[in-house]
Amino acid sequence: MKNLDLIQQKKAEIMVKMNQAIKDGNEEDFSQAFTDYTDMLQEAVMSEAKGLVQSSDNTILAGRGVRVLTSQETNFYEKLITGMKTGNIQQSLTEFDVVLPKTVIDSVFEDITEAHPLLDAINFMPTGPLVEILVSVQDGRHLATWDTLTAAIATELTAGFSKIDLSQKKLSAFIPIGKAMLDLGPAWLDRYIRTILSEAIANGLEKGIINGTGVNQPCGMRRDPNSALHPTNGYELLVAVPFSSFTPENYGGILASLAVAPTGLYRTISEVLLIVNPVDYFTKVMPASVFQRQDGSYVTNIFPFPTRVIQSVWVPANEAIIGLGKRYFMALGTGKGGKIEYSDEYRFLEDERVYLTKLYGNGKPLDSTSFKRLNITNLKPVYPIMRTKPFVDATLAGLKVANGAVEISPAFNSAIHYYTAETGNATDLVTATVKDGEATITATLNGTAEDLANALTWVEGQNVVVITVTKDTEMEAYVLAVTHTA
Repeated sequence: MKNLDLIQQKKAEIMVKMNQAIKDGNEEDFSQAFTDYTDMLQEAVMSEAKGLVQSSDNTILAGRGVRVLTSQETNFYEKLITGMKTGNIQQSLTEFDVVLPKTVIDSVFEDITEAHPLLDAINFMPTGPLVEILVSVQDGRHLATWDTLTAAIATELTAGFSKIDLSQKKLSAFIPIGKAMLDLGPAWLDRYIRTILSEAIANGLEKGIINGTGVNQPCGMRRDPNSALHPTNGYELLVAVPFSSFTPENYGGILASLAVAPTGLYRTISEVLLIVNPVDYFTKVMPASVFQRQDGSYVTNIFPFPTRVIQSVWVPANEAIIGLGKRYFMALGTGKGGKIEYSDEYRFLEDERVYLTKLYGNGKPLDSTSFKRLNITNLKPVYPIMRTKPFVDATLAGLKVANGAVEISPAFNSAIHYYTAETGNATDLVTATVKDGEATITATLNGTAEDLANALTWVEGQNVVVITVTKDTEMEAYVLAVTHTA
C-alpha cells in the first residue's frame, strides 16, 4: 500500500497544475492533470482494497474509510456495476432509473464540509430532491409581533423571506472509473465515487460561492445579490473597499458596516470570515497579523476581533472578502436527475470510462451588506509601536456631498473607509477635509483623476469616487459610491 504522505503530496502537486490550467484556459494541460489525479485516486483505492479484500470485519473497513453500506446503497452499486460491465453501456445506463441514494450524497456533503473550511463556515444545506426553498433574509428582528396581525405587519413578515429556485443551477461532476475498479465490489466503488464527488463538488462549490455571477451558477460573495441581474455578466461586483491595516480603528470601521442590515437595523456579530488567496495570505495577511515578542516567539492571528481566516484559490490577487459566513446560503441536492450517466465527452484511457452525475442547487448572500470586497494592495505589516517622532495622520476629518444636502451613509467616521449616497443632481461638489493640514488629497471618479475643487459630473447609475490622503509615507484611501438617478 502506498505511503499516505506521498499520496497527499502528489495530490497537492496535481491540484496546483489543475488550478493553473484553469487560470490559463489550457484544456490540454487540464485534461492531463485530471487524468493524473484520477489515476492516483484509483491506484490508492485499489491498493488499499487489495490489502483488505479478504477482511469481513466491518470495524476494520470503517476504520479505513470504507462505509458499511445500507441495503439500498448496496442494491444501487450492484445494479450500477452490472450496467457498467455490459457491452452497450450507454443504453444500459439510459435504462438505469435509480438515482444516487440520499445517504451517499449526505456522506459526500459531510466529507466536504469537514475537509473544506469555507463550506463548513457558510449556511450549507443538503436538500435532496427539493426544487425550491424558503429562507429568512432578516436577522430575526421581524419574526413576531405583540400587536394584532394587520395587513401592514403581514406584508412585513412576508418580506422577511426569499424563495430560492434550486432547479435552474446545475453542478456536473465527471467520474472516471477504470474497468478493474468494478471487480472490487460495491463498498470500494462507493469509496471511490464519494472521493471523486467530494473533490469535484467542493471545488465547483467554492468557485461559485466566491466568484459566481448568478447566471447559471450561484451568486458569489464578491457580488451584490440585490443589484440588477445582467443576462451575461450577472450581478454587479461589490465596490472594493481600500484596507491597509488590522488596527482596531480600521478593522472596526469595516465590521461596523457589516453590523448594519440593508433595512438599517443593527445586528450582532460574534465572528467574521476573512477569505484570501494563498499567495496574498503569506505575503500580505500573515505579515499584518503576526507579531514577534521580545523573547523571539511569535503571536499569530492578532486580529482585534474574532476572525476565521480561510485560504481559497478563487479569490483574485490583491483582494480579500470579509463577511458573515452564516449569511451565505447554499443548497445542493440530487434532484430528479441525480443519476449516474455514461459520458462520451471525455475519454482519457482505453481501460477507463467516464461517467457523469448532475446535482442541482443554488446559493447567494442573503443581503448586500453581509460581505465586503477589500482591496488589500497596500496592506501594511504589523510593527511594535515605538514612538520616536510625532504621529503621522493621513485620515480625513470630514466628507460631504453638496455641502451636506446629499446624505452619506453611514455617518462620517474617519475609521470608516466606504460610504454610499444617492442624488438626483447632475453634478455635486464633494468636499473632503484632512485632519493634518499638511496632508494632500487626490481623487478619481470612475477611474479618472478629478479635482475636488470642482463639482463632479455623475453618470446614470453607480459612480465610484476614490479619495486618497497622503502625508509623508502614510496613505489612506476612502471610497464614496454615489448612485445618480435621473
